[in-house]
Amino acid sequence: MSIRTTPRQVAPTPGRAGWRQWGALVVLMLPVLMVSMDNTVLSFALPDISTSLHPSGNALLWVVDIYALMLAGLLVAMGSLGDRVGRRRLLVIGAVGFAVVSFFAAQATDVSQLVLARALLGVFGATLMPSTLSLLRNIFVDRQQRRLAIAVWAAGFSAGAALGPVIGGWLLEHFTWGSVFLINLPVVALLVPLALWLVPESRDPNPGPIDPVSIVLSMTTMLPIVYAIKSYAEHGLTGTVAWSVALGVASIVVFVRRQLVRENPLVDVRLFSNRVFSGALVANMLSLMGLTGFLYFSAQFLQLVVGLEPMDAALVLVPGLVATIVAGLTVVRLVPIFGVRAVVSASFALSAVGYAIATFVGEVPSAWSIAVAFLVLGVGIGFAETLTNDVVVSSVPAEKSGSASALSETAYEIGAVLGTAVLGGILTARYRAEVSVPPLAGTEAQREAAGETLGGAMDLASQIPHQVGDWLVGSAHLAFDHAVQATTSVAIVIALGAAVVSWFTLRDAER
Repeated sequence: MSIRTTPRQVAPTPGRAGWRQWGALVVLMLPVLMVSMDNTVLSFALPDISTSLHPSGNALLWVVDIYALMLAGLLVAMGSLGDRVGRRRLLVIGAVGFAVVSFFAAQATDVSQLVLARALLGVFGATLMPSTLSLLRNIFVDRQQRRLAIAVWAAGFSAGAALGPVIGGWLLEHFTWGSVFLINLPVVALLVPLALWLVPESRDPNPGPIDPVSIVLSMTTMLPIVYAIKSYAEHGLTGTVAWSVALGVASIVVFVRRQLVRENPLVDVRLFSNRVFSGALVANMLSLMGLTGFLYFSAQFLQLVVGLEPMDAALVLVPGLVATIVAGLTVVRLVPIFGVRAVVSASFALSAVGYAIATFVGEVPSAWSIAVAFLVLGVGIGFAETLTNDVVVSSVPAEKSGSASALSETAYEIGAVLGTAVLGGILTARYRAEVSVPPLAGTEAQREAAGETLGGAMDLASQIPHQVGDWLVGSAHLAFDHAVQATTSVAIVIALGAAVVSWFTLRDAER
């Protein structure tokens, strides 16, 4: 007689993620998409902002920079706050605030209002990004699954960057520039209920009290130093730059000493003694510097020099953004073979090649050379972003992931600021030095705007006699072309230097 047995139900492997965890990953992609779309949409709206609000070159850079400045100043504080009050709770609060401010940004009627709105977007954006990465660190406890989840997370930045220009390009062809901010509202409407349903709450079980003094010191460290970098790139060494550096350095000395003596520090500064951790942060920062700098000049070049409509200009860059997504997912398979330091170093070499293509292929850049250059650059960015974020969050205990994620995001945002401050500052300074504006054309304000930005020059050229306008257009295009060449040459040097630094600092990173 045979005995029939019922097959035992096999329990899931402990620590392995199930459908709910992967569903939470999908939800956490929404704030990533929103923040990354906000950055690239703005790049493509800059020409319209230039002609509608008539900002100076400095003000136009502030429209871009203030968002990342506020993020950089607040990410550490918000990451620590999420460890204490709950990362999901902070994520939901930040998302609602981001949507409200986005609505008001769309209604701005002068550049000062837009700068203020962008600053507030930075405040609420600082609550979003550390929360997403630290939640992933706690949701995915298996190393291989976590690396894949972080690859998807990093790819979300590229997906948002790809969607932003396409959606923004369509909006800019049919509506005013303010419409690019309104795309955040439906994303938040979807994010909040799904986050409350699928994303588990997590916090540090022994967080210690909130330290307001350290929070203030973290801000007085980051904001003045980043501002000094931006101001120096535009105006050279001034009294304001010197005082800003002095304030930042003094604050960081006091901040570090305070963290070393506190039982529950805002940031465990001893982490920086780990060469791999520090190297990953530097690589993260420099990869975003290259991406942001490229988008800053290419969006203007494609629309104002090549003459493409916003949608067509966006489509030129989409292959490179898609390549970033594919590279971020593919790198998970490459690391076990080649190792972290080899892949990250190669990513910066690819970035240098991409900038070289934009600079040296053809007598002047074209839509095709920009597309190919960004394709190569995108592969490098995709490799670097996935691996550096994984190294950073894997180097700390899970309960401290909020602070580590905040440091990673701070490096990310400093890179974004450096991209526009240093590379954008070089672009602006070289353009100013070379453009020639007819002395009697238009009003004094229009002539000043034409000497500051390419958008201002195109706006003035359209309102003055045809022959003089054509002459101004030619001068502005030539000045901008030379400015692009100078900017990309500096970017190549930075990328090659980053490859060398990554090779030495990431030597002991895990495969």
